Amino acid sequence: MENASELDQEACYRAVLTRDARFDGRFFGCVKTTGIYCRPVCPARTPKRENMVFVVSAAAAEEAGFRACLRCRPETAPDMGAWRGTSNTVSRALALIEAGALDEGDVDGLAGRLGVGERHLRRLFRQHLGAAPVSVAQTRRVLLAKALIHQTNLSMAQAALASGFGSVRRFNETFQALYGRPPSALRRRGERVHEGGVRLSLSYRPPYDWAAMFTALTARGDTVEGRRWSRILTRDVDGAGGTVTVEPAETGRVSVCVEADDLKALPGVLARVRRVFDLSADPDAIGRDLSADPVLRPLVAAQPGLRLPGDWIDDGAEAPNDRLDDETLAGRAEAWRPWRAYGALHLACAGMSGADLKTMENDDAKRAA
Repeated sequence: MENASELDQEACYRAVLTRDARFDGRFFGCVKTTGIYCRPVCPARTPKRENMVFVVSAAAAEEAGFRACLRCRPETAPDMGAWRGTSNTVSRALALIEAGALDEGDVDGLAGRLGVGERHLRRLFRQHLGAAPVSVAQTRRVLLAKALIHQTNLSMAQAALASGFGSVRRFNETFQALYGRPPSALRRRGERVHEGGVRLSLSYRPPYDWAAMFTALTARGDTVEGRRWSRILTRDVDGAGGTVTVEPAETGRVSVCVEADDLKALPGVLARVRRVFDLSADPDAIGRDLSADPVLRPLVAAQPGLRLPGDWIDDGAEAPNDRLDDETLAGRAEAWRPWRAYGALHLACAGMSGADLKTMENDDAKRAA
């Protein structure tokens, strides 16, 4: 699916009827009779087909006037990994927005950082996400704020600051408009179980090869103790001093604890955590596309949850999933787009290089001759 308009409404409804977890985060169902939008796995009774319309992003749902369901909590859905490979410009823009690019800046400045025109960027967002960049940014702020309200002990003022809202007044007004109630009314006190830093649970799409990820992070010099990764935050890079730790939780979730002396840094820190641990990857899409290559097919089947270790500091010049360091792979890797980096990673884990593939191709050509 390359465009938001290509979303198959009937197929989406069938996925909702069966609460198919494979589609969680890929689309959201908007219920016209209640004004609420839900994940495909929402436990509530499924509405009638004529009362539902489906959109590709939470931002599109909120822009259309729907509010997030308080039962299935769209903020806990896996990230929209399928869109990461659709357009490099959209992928880079989403990463910048996630890091707070539109909290203080505007769309024109974001477009300039991406090297495209503002109108072209808006058109790309409409095409791929069904919403404007500012709507995507506001939805990111609201959903992060909801996660903070549900999962932490932060006060409402602290949650507003940590989620990127410019003021508590704007924070309150936004929640009142979206949910018809103040943000404090959404707090579930039984879930606030952690003291000392902000602990959040982030989602990803299983499977995930944690052993391979920790091995790669350790090899490059990151601080890893068992299955726990940590990093010291600095004001120059992260906008705050402190620490961040990451460790696997239950399947499909990762536990992140951020201790920072300035909560404004939280969105950027979480964005970097998602990049380092490749939490937005879509293993189904990656496996499907790479398996078209006969050499990669058995490698992908052997390690379906392989992820790309990301850099904490990234210039965003190109999407990480399509980067290619081994130039000897350039010709063959064109067929792997937009997952060239994953193809190269699978080869590296199998102890193969571009030169090995070239030798294999030459041997095949000789046998054929």
